[in-house]
Amino acid sequence: MSDMNVLLVQPESYPKAVTIGSELESLQAAVGGSIEVVYPFEDNVGLIMNEEGKIEGLPLNRALRDDQGELYDIIAGDFLVVGLTEDDFGSLSPEQMDKFEKLFHQPECFMKMGRSIMALPLPDDLVRDNREKPKQPIKDSMKRAADKDCR
Repeated sequence: MSDMNVLLVQPESYPKAVTIGSELESLQAAVGGSIEVVYPFEDNVGLIMNEEGKIEGLPLNRALRDDQGELYDIIAGDFLVVGLTEDDFGSLSPEQMDKFEKLFHQPECFMKMGRSIMALPLPDDLVRDNREKPKQPIKDSMKRAADKDCR
């Protein structure tokens, strides 16, 4: 197994390029549990996430949207954007790294509106440095974001 250059996307943080081993244990460590892979894009990439992120109550991270921009799912917890080879995961190309960094660049906050959930950009002053632990619990920061209308 070899190392791969992928994108790590964490709640309340900007994405960052990381080098990670391609073996199952490294992927599980990166997302904090059993992995689930989804392929929501036409690009040759996969999103590796914690299979039980929502069940475990991990912080909501980023929304997935359909071709019309409508939210259809939310990823909970850390996830990786990885390239795909014929039979395994691999590094992202520089173009893919750039494209998905831009797509997932702005952290999001989520607000329940009736029966719907809205994803709004997290204000820059609430984005945390992904090298440090959150300064306050996620719920507190979400309340602060909601108080600021997530702007």
